[in-house]
Amino acid sequence: MNNSISTYTLRIADDSLILGHRVSEWCGHGPILEEDIALTNIALDLIGQATSLLEYAAATEGKGRTADDLAFLRYERDYTNVLLAEQPNGDFGQTIVRQWLFDTFRLFFYEALCYSKDPQLAAIAEKSLKETKYHFKHSSEWVIRLGDGTEESHQRAQAALDLLWRYAEELFFMNAVDHELIAQGIAVDLTTIKPLWLERIQHVAKEATLKLPETNWVMKGGREGQHSEYLGYLLAEMQYMQRTYPGMEW
Repeated sequence: MNNSISTYTLRIADDSLILGHRVSEWCGHGPILEEDIALTNIALDLIGQATSLLEYAAATEGKGRTADDLAFLRYERDYTNVLLAEQPNGDFGQTIVRQWLFDTFRLFFYEALCYSKDPQLAAIAEKSLKETKYHFKHSSEWVIRLGDGTEESHQRAQAALDLLWRYAEELFFMNAVDHELIAQGIAVDLTTIKPLWLERIQHVAKEATLKLPETNWVMKGGREGQHSEYLGYLLAEMQYMQRTYPGMEW
């Protein structure tokens, strides 16, 4: 079994799983019915991606665990999602800006992962890319609408960007696992997609009349299991059913 592939896949899965749960919290609370449905569908897409990735991570790990075990029976420090994914929804503007920063990254990431020499990762990326293109279109159009909208919507969007920008750098985290798999043609070299991400972010921000923060202060640690206070509360809710009724299946 290849533990490097399992570790790499689990990172991608955790991003989708945790963000998918976050976005699902909007179900029944969207600002308008159409947006309530849109956010719910995005959450379902992310959870679907997480399911495929967790199944592959479990298979390559070779420890006899299932996708459900990885999703619901790990402790907080065992999750390797980026800190951005676990941040609270806040107001609608904060949710949209968080999604936009993540969707832009995932757009270029999945495009590159489609060429992975690992056929399973490439297949998951190809399917997920179709969904991610819609996610990016949705979040970027809303960023422009909010940023270049009313005085209040602009202020809220700018405040969200000022708050969340510090978490964006962790999207491009790489360590020995990445370098090993890059050498094998399996993983994505994130240094190659960072300039593409930044260029697209700058383009949308300009159209939205938003200013990118000029700060070098970054928040990171999620990739290495060091999370913000918010993840513990999220996991308590997400894992409740499985921990209360062990082995329960739908």
